[in-house]
Amino acid sequence: MKSSTIFKNRIHRLLSTNGLIIKSLITVGLILTGIQMPLKAQEIKIAKPSWYFGVAGGANLNFYRGTTQELNSTLTVPAAFHDGSGFGFFAAPLVEYHRPDTRLGLMLQLGYDSRKGTFDQVLTPCNCPADLKTDLGYFTVEPSLRFAPFRSNFYLYGGPRFAFNMSKSFTYKQGINPNYPNQVANPDVTGDFSNVNDNLISMQIGAGYDIPISSRKKLTQFMLSPFVSFQPYFGQDPRSIESWNVTTLRAGLALKVGRGHVIEEPVEVLIPAVVVLEPEVIFTLSAPKNIPVERRIRETFPLRNYIFFPLGTTTIPDRYVILRKDQVKDFKEDQLEVFTPKELSGRSKRQMTVYYNVLNILGDRMGKNPSTVVILSGASTNGPKVGKQMAESVKAYLVDIFGIDPSRITVEGRYKPKIPSEQPLGTKELALLREGDNRVSVWSESPALMMEFTSGPNAPLKPVEITSLQEAPLDSYITFNAEGSNAAFTSWSLVVVDEKGEMQYFGPYTKEKISIPGKSILGVRTEGDYKVTMIGQTKSGKVVKKEASAHMVLWTPPKNEEMMRFSVIYEFNNSKAIDIYDKYLTDVVIPKIPNGAKVIIHGHTDIIGEKDYNQKLSEARANDVKTILQNGLAKAGRSDVKFEVYGFGEDLNMEPFDNNYPEERFYNRTVIIDIVPANN
Repeated sequence: MKSSTIFKNRIHRLLSTNGLIIKSLITVGLILTGIQMPLKAQEIKIAKPSWYFGVAGGANLNFYRGTTQELNSTLTVPAAFHDGSGFGFFAAPLVEYHRPDTRLGLMLQLGYDSRKGTFDQVLTPCNCPADLKTDLGYFTVEPSLRFAPFRSNFYLYGGPRFAFNMSKSFTYKQGINPNYPNQVANPDVTGDFSNVNDNLISMQIGAGYDIPISSRKKLTQFMLSPFVSFQPYFGQDPRSIESWNVTTLRAGLALKVGRGHVIEEPVEVLIPAVVVLEPEVIFTLSAPKNIPVERRIRETFPLRNYIFFPLGTTTIPDRYVILRKDQVKDFKEDQLEVFTPKELSGRSKRQMTVYYNVLNILGDRMGKNPSTVVILSGASTNGPKVGKQMAESVKAYLVDIFGIDPSRITVEGRYKPKIPSEQPLGTKELALLREGDNRVSVWSESPALMMEFTSGPNAPLKPVEITSLQEAPLDSYITFNAEGSNAAFTSWSLVVVDEKGEMQYFGPYTKEKISIPGKSILGVRTEGDYKVTMIGQTKSGKVVKKEASAHMVLWTPPKNEEMMRFSVIYEFNNSKAIDIYDKYLTDVVIPKIPNGAKVIIHGHTDIIGEKDYNQKLSEARANDVKTILQNGLAKAGRSDVKFEVYGFGEDLNMEPFDNNYPEERFYNRTVIIDIVPANN
């Protein structure tokens, strides 16, 4: 009973702490390669709903206080009941009104509200235990004012509660004196409370969050909204006699549906007597056709010399592949698909399988090269002691599973790694940066372990060569070119509509040329006809819309093609390649570029930082690699190579890996080099 009282008191304490004006637009007819059309001025978008209808359901946690002894005119129990608690259910239809992206709105719920519960057991004068429980229930009308303080999906609400009694039954049970165990217990007494207030007026306050569960391109929008509310005892006295009152904490879910509408706003084209032209924008698109054959890649995959640990633990995470001792003899670096992580999701599954075997690759290489030695440097924000314990976990695995002599492995602990991601005076996204700094770094001077031309505590391990089928390459992407948009627009977007009227939205963009994988538009379809509307916002505030049609075909890999792939890894917020890569690109990659080949270079970042900044950072990284390759080719007297350079920033449709773990974010800080031979 004491623990129950303490719990209730804690609940009560928790609840109480509550540039120029456009003069004309000139439409230019373009001749494109069989698929580009003249463009029309039209904008298509869907407005968010203002009205929502649905149902809400949840559970009430009821707290009883006060005194109850006279249950009705025929029954007054020998000992008064005071405190109690219990669970009841709540169910109601609802209606909401709030205009999109505004703060204020209205809500209304009408339904059944249970206040059932059980009083704490009491002792009667005969030393007999007595229990009382009730199935109190109401029909409620709950109008509320809805307030979204940040104009987001989070909202607060509050208002009156009108309750009409529907159930007032009770069950009273008196036990026997434990000192006289042979007595016959009195039968349970059931009935209805007397002097029950038929109508109550009280109040409630609460909070909720709207989670969209349908596509924004659909007219009908569904929303799932978890909520919690507090209904204090003011006005909630169930009876007109004695002092019993009820306080309720409610938690539940609401399912809501609303319907938006399509907005089509034609733009009027005016041609005055005196024409003042703004910069002209030419919008074109290209959707390559494909031959259903097969392309394979020989990829040199860089191997980061880091093992990442979750904050607060010194145990190797189970996402890394952990072998048993009897499996070591079967481990082969070129057959890593045999040993895959327990849980591996997202894109580029094969490549992450390589990385998650980093401990086994290190152990296998040390076993085959008995003269090699390593230093394991553990870094933890919890201190060098914890960092050293992390390094000891890695050492123990190499010693116990791969039989490496402990004297060949030195461990140390630090607060931060040699090249930390978190920088002094940094204030944004520190949690993700610190997660990436919580790691063990592998340091060795042995060329059998480390990448060519490298040394030092931050040099990557020797790359792993893998062969895989190529996903849709960049030269198969659908390309949209808004030539002149940098001068004319602040930004531009795309609306893509298929034959059935299904709409997809892409953008906004600030680059003149963007590429989108065909799969992102086609989905599971092999081909389709699409109408594309380009919508641009000029620097003087006007809107330019142009429209084109195209037949798009899903890319399938071509046969008998083989290409090579290399990757360059960058440190956080750095646009210059790690020093070791300059010599690696010059002495290893360039000699492997065939005469007349095409080199496709694409830069990426992780999701940390501002989107526009990351876009520019990825472009700088890609051009950094191009400069190194071009200079190396020029020194070799070669000018036969064609380059294509892209920067994709943190674009989720183009990222090589997901961003769930620090190792994925580290690998997304990359430039990928695809070498396609001339005969392909």
